[in-house]
Amino acid sequence: MLISFEGIDGSGKSTQVRLVAERLSAEGHTPLLVREPGGAVVAERIRTLLLDPALDIKPFAELLLFAAARAQLVAERIVPALEAGQYVLCDRFFDSSIAYQGEGRGLQGGAWMRQFQERVTGGVVPVRTYWVDVPLAEARRRQAHRDSTPDRMEAADRSFYDRVIRGYADLAAAEPERILRLDGMQPVETIHARVWDDLCTLRADGTAFAGSR
Repeated sequence: MLISFEGIDGSGKSTQVRLVAERLSAEGHTPLLVREPGGAVVAERIRTLLLDPALDIKPFAELLLFAAARAQLVAERIVPALEAGQYVLCDRFFDSSIAYQGEGRGLQGGAWMRQFQERVTGGVVPVRTYWVDVPLAEARRRQAHRDSTPDRMEAADRSFYDRVIRGYADLAAAEPERILRLDGMQPVETIHARVWDDLCTLRADGTAFAGSR
């Protein structure tokens, strides 16, 4: 079963990935955790380029670099894990490109963007995507407490992130059967309980596993 977690930087999505992984591990499972961009040797090298604040990467080139990293990750790690019956938890997947490059960078694209992403993943689509939605001001406040320099994506301006959030909202409205919006302003434990309850419902429905690819 493939599950993805989405949200702007500082939303708390990575925390939710970790909590679900811990819960699955406690049940005796060995979930595969991957992040985007990254998760495979080639993809991690591409990640270094994409996040380097010293580089001026043009929007379409950025889209293609993310796509290359994703294609490698899917073929090298995600597909084998799904075929082995593992749970796969993705900290970002193709919805990030639709929101960040499609809306944030202004590439738009509509149907062609989704078709392109499905070509990149070989038709692999998450059974469920959890979108942790927080206001930009709150995300920035959380990031300010981190002891690290913002990377190239994190350093984008407010208007960029306003468009990204709008992109996620449009995706959630278009695919309510797959994308579940979570109020990122709620306590971490409350969000996790919502995710876990939903995941248990998916697991009870055997057809959910068939939809992983």
